[in-house]
Amino acid sequence: MTGTPLRVGLVGYGLAGSVFHAPLIAATEGLTLDTVVTSNPQRQEQAREQFPDVRAVAATDELFARADELDLIVVASPNKTHVPLATTALKAGLPVVVDKPVAGTAAEARDLAALAEERGLLLSVFQNRRWDNDFLTLRKLLAEGELGDVWRFESRFERWRPKPKGGWRESGDPAEIGGLLYDLGSHVVDQALVLFGPATQVYAESVIRRAGAETDDDTFIAITHENGVRSHLHVSATAAQLGPRFRVLGSRAGYVKYGLDPQEAALREGGRPDTAAGWGTEDESMWGRVGSGESPSTGGGRPVPTLPGDYPAYYAAVAAALREGAPNPVTAREAAAALDVLEAAHRSARDGVVVKL
Repeated sequence: MTGTPLRVGLVGYGLAGSVFHAPLIAATEGLTLDTVVTSNPQRQEQAREQFPDVRAVAATDELFARADELDLIVVASPNKTHVPLATTALKAGLPVVVDKPVAGTAAEARDLAALAEERGLLLSVFQNRRWDNDFLTLRKLLAEGELGDVWRFESRFERWRPKPKGGWRESGDPAEIGGLLYDLGSHVVDQALVLFGPATQVYAESVIRRAGAETDDDTFIAITHENGVRSHLHVSATAAQLGPRFRVLGSRAGYVKYGLDPQEAALREGGRPDTAAGWGTEDESMWGRVGSGESPSTGGGRPVPTLPGDYPAYYAAVAAALREGAPNPVTAREAAAALDVLEAAHRSARDGVVVKL
């Protein structure tokens, strides 16, 4: 990719901004991290240490005052700020990447999409787990027909965190859009819709298990897809024993995969995809298995090499969309479809009903 790098303004330098977005932006050819917005002085200093050429400012007003000097805004601040900040950026004539969930409701997401379309601007949603190693591997298996017709997709994003950490992600205030349903649920629902298409009905169970917790920390979502596939999705902070990340059952074979993609852990440890060898690869001992009818005690099936995870592909696609008119890697309308499911799941869990879409 040639030409002057596109200048990126990043709003938020907590977990999402510092661990995911900043390193991936800096590692992407054709993008440069120009400005970081955070009101926290320690985080400002952290940003300058990690990226010596970056500007660190305390308020978004300082960012938007320089709108004509920027080419892309990335919103990685708390969930409740996503819609107002994305709206301000679009009205300032700037393309936007928004961390998930893009909004608290599907209607807000569609309104944002309409504004971006009206202005002729890119609006993309950071659904990075479309580039997890296990997800890429499963897509390959499905494309090659290894499993036959899929009947059931089981996906688990489970953790063991018996004590709440606090903060806005675990706040009971609905305005914060916290809880696992909208956090990890945004990932597992998006993956299910990408793999198996639109949903026709949703059932969910969502509970608060930990003492002192204010919002859901153990949630189950069942989706019936238009094509008949059933997705069973689990997100939990209270899983003392972790289940398989994926268990996919088809007419010809099943695929079982344990363990999380290694990219988040590498990023948390300060790894950079542009400097680390073997980015996104995992040890052979973690490979999933494909087969049918075997005893679990023997491992069951044959090991299938896990494709490398590739988070850098997201921002490379964003850069290509801005420079060359290539496709938006994740549209706001796709994110709105996932929010339809999340809203239905919230209603189902609250009222004890199956919700038809």
